[in-house]
Amino acid sequence: MRIDKYLSSVNLVKRRTIAQDMVKSGVVFINGVQAKPSKEVKVGDVIEIRYLKGTKEYRVLKIPTTKTIPKSAKDEYVEEIA
Repeated sequence: MRIDKYLSSVNLVKRRTIAQDMVKSGVVFINGVQAKPSKEVKVGDVIEIRYLKGTKEYRVLKIPTTKTIPKSAKDEYVEEIA
């Protein structure tokens, strides 16, 4: 699954267009490498998002098969590590 689609599917950002803008502006990294919008996410990858007020890191636990998941199921798909 593409990084921009993954970020919106697991509710890390509200909309996919916001996720696309974040990736294009260079604040999203996968395993320490700046991500491109078409970058595929795999189980075990570490996603780093560099916000203005700090950095958040997430580990991919599972890839969703549907467009969106319930917010209550977020912990099954992504784990916040920093």
